[in-house]
Amino acid sequence: MPLYAPPDEHLWAVVLAGGEGERMKPLVERWLGCHRPKQYCAFVGSRSMFQHTVDRALALTSPERIVAVAGSTHREHVDAQLRGRGLGRVIYQPANRDTAAGIFLPATYVAARDPEATIVVLPSDHFVCPEERVIEAMRDAARAARATPGHLVLLGVPPDRLELEYGWVERGRSPVLLNGVRVFPVRSFLEKPAKQKAQAAWRGGALWNTLVFAARLDRLWALGHRCLPSLMSLFERLREAIGTVQEEQVLDMIYQTMPARNISFDVLQRATEDLAVLELNGVLWSDWGRPERVTEALRKIGRVPAFPEECLSVGGVCHG
Repeated sequence: MPLYAPPDEHLWAVVLAGGEGERMKPLVERWLGCHRPKQYCAFVGSRSMFQHTVDRALALTSPERIVAVAGSTHREHVDAQLRGRGLGRVIYQPANRDTAAGIFLPATYVAARDPEATIVVLPSDHFVCPEERVIEAMRDAARAARATPGHLVLLGVPPDRLELEYGWVERGRSPVLLNGVRVFPVRSFLEKPAKQKAQAAWRGGALWNTLVFAARLDRLWALGHRCLPSLMSLFERLREAIGTVQEEQVLDMIYQTMPARNISFDVLQRATEDLAVLELNGVLWSDWGRPERVTEALRKIGRVPAFPEECLSVGGVCHG
């Protein structure tokens, strides 16, 4: 549960929970007998990944400055899992248009409330342990992101193996201090690179991108306009409609023509000069996009998954 919420009136948290968890779908269906997006599953303990992420956000800032984005079919899961947890707003996407829209949609609502905001983005399908260290690092990243000129500050973790499905952050040699926080400039960003490039990045001391990042809202908005002008023009229309009777209609309308764009491929890889990375040490981090990553991570901390082992095998029948 949350440690505490510091009194920073311009610090916002954005919880990303809009994915459908397609790669985990076979395991979840064998385990639960029905489909449930992975972020709403409790793979260990009693809290789902979504609940863990919301609790980290509550430790970062106050409830009214937390915005979650979820899929249009997720309402039942969200309502049940937020019971007892205050949250500023949950926005339901009319359709999934990938991670750029997933981030800029809640950012639009934050912009309408607080143009001076600094936001921290938290994906809800990643495992971290211990959580306290990650919360501390998110606070540091937010403080660094407020520096002038501001940077988008990524959290990066040292890799323990070659991984072709993660993003790799190649950093500069010399760290810099942003508002007293030690970060590295980003030399290049490689999203899901080919094997040869990933090997070179690993040998060169690159970090895995966790997709947890902090940014001043005005800086993030400017990056969006520079890299994705057509997407941002749609969100500008929504921003003008927020709080009016046309808000819901405009939200549905812009998603009818909205292109699918990926924040890593379409923004981070194209804006490395605007990025900095904070190295996150002493933390076990894993993107739980595949069943084997769940079991591997839990094995490292001496925990047993909530699903029976036979659920891992295709055709397996789960009992329990």
